[in-house]
Amino acid sequence: MKKKIGLWLDHREAVIVVLSDKDEQIIHIKSDAEKQIRFAGGSRKDGRQKTEAARDNKLEQDLGKYFDDIIAHIRDAELIQIFGPGEAKGELAKRLEAEGLKERIVEIETMDKMTDNQISARVREHFLT
Repeated sequence: MKKKIGLWLDHREAVIVVLSDKDEQIIHIKSDAEKQIRFAGGSRKDGRQKTEAARDNKLEQDLGKYFDDIIAHIRDAELIQIFGPGEAKGELAKRLEAEGLKERIVEIETMDKMTDNQISARVREHFLT
């Protein structure tokens, strides 16, 4: 069996399950992205747009690094299964498409928060049955 990967992610954390001939491995990647970043300075009237733009820019940079870290771990997978709540899974799929890895995605599904054991079982069920 070649390497098959399933991952659950949101904007805060990714749990990657790697299935190969030899074993199963679980990798956790934490995001530095924070939706509520606070910047000091500026008056309410004049500084608001600047701080909002700075916050949005910081969030975008942090998410970019987070997705780059995930892609570094899954780049050599033959097949990729993506699931999780919210928008992060779609954003990752777009990044994978830009990297030329879209054809390896076999499933994108919405799922609520799951334990590591539930994530691992879901990936095994998808790829081994």
